[in-house]
Amino acid sequence: MDLQKIIPYRKMSLKELLVPENKLMALIAIVLTALFFIGVIIYLIHGHHAYGVTREHPWGLLIAMYIFFVVSSTGLCIVGSFGDVFGFKDYMAVSKRAIFGSIITILSGFAVIAFEIGHPITMMIYNVLSPGLTSAIWWMGTLYGIYLTFMVIEFIFLMRNDMKNAKIFGLFGLLVGLAAHSNLGGVFGFLNARVVANGVFYPTYFILTAFITGIYLIFLMYGYKYRGKPFPEDVTKALINFMKIQGLLLAILMFFETWKMLTGVYGGMPERADVIMHILHTKSFWLGEVMCGMVIPFLLILKSKGTAIKSMVWASFIGMIGIFYMRYDLVHDAQLFPMQTLKIREYQLPPSFVDYFPSSTEMMIGFGGIGICLILYFLGTKLFDLDSMPEHH
Repeated sequence: MDLQKIIPYRKMSLKELLVPENKLMALIAIVLTALFFIGVIIYLIHGHHAYGVTREHPWGLLIAMYIFFVVSSTGLCIVGSFGDVFGFKDYMAVSKRAIFGSIITILSGFAVIAFEIGHPITMMIYNVLSPGLTSAIWWMGTLYGIYLTFMVIEFIFLMRNDMKNAKIFGLFGLLVGLAAHSNLGGVFGFLNARVVANGVFYPTYFILTAFITGIYLIFLMYGYKYRGKPFPEDVTKALINFMKIQGLLLAILMFFETWKMLTGVYGGMPERADVIMHILHTKSFWLGEVMCGMVIPFLLILKSKGTAIKSMVWASFIGMIGIFYMRYDLVHDAQLFPMQTLKIREYQLPPSFVDYFPSSTEMMIGFGGIGICLILYFLGTKLFDLDSMPEHH
């Protein structure tokens, strides 16, 4: 079977493929990936005892990193769909790179979550043999599997310049991706026992932050590609448009977050108000989520009136740090309040907030996923022509 007929790619030797374009980035990617495999080996030897999670705090850094990657994937899918699905010519220049990015980020997310599930092979078998139709987590896994399939097929048609089929599979991929991602928000929204998370906020919040993340990442991709060089006119036009959209999205996100906090503390509802007040006294919220994730990029967009692309690249790097804190705080904050809230014996101390800090193994696997993502991206940029403009027929 000639793979070239299925998906056009550049033929090159293994040596040419592995020669790094940027030695510093290659070193970072290799070190992170090596740490990932070291963490995996430690996990396979010790099991979940290698993690910092407990019965009181069962979800840890790996869940947060999985959400981080799938948020990125959905966001890049939305960004890519502007050109190849909806046919906006101003955004066509970034479609291929965005769709490729959506594939590698979700693969990286799957690589991380595989070592949190416990028995990933068994899970995939019984996911088909005994589907849990009433389980939000079952729907999440199933929909993301379908989404990945559509994204791969869409990318193949994009590379073959078959825009008719790329649009069809891209549309299905976008719809399934949005369904999967809002369902991931529903995994938290359905937590009746965790009132700080329960409700309709997270399904919509996840879609909003996905779009924001996708725009941050597309700036980072092109900022790295054209470092020290002028941006092409078509890419400049697309990025300026996305920068202005980002300003609106960040304003909406700040509006959402403000009302989430106000409704959380209003009335002093036990547990919910306690957790929100605890969040409002943490540096990770104010410095990570608010300043890095929202305020700094938003102020830069306002100051430049949405035209300072190179400055926005650096703001996007800061923004991605904020996005990580959003994902980490989301997972941690939902589990802050202990489930046992009453003293059952006189000599017991009243329960306090649950403490959690990731173990070194969790950090190696979680952040090592970034290394896998970087290596896949660098290999993809060599193998595939991600810059040629697809043409509508």
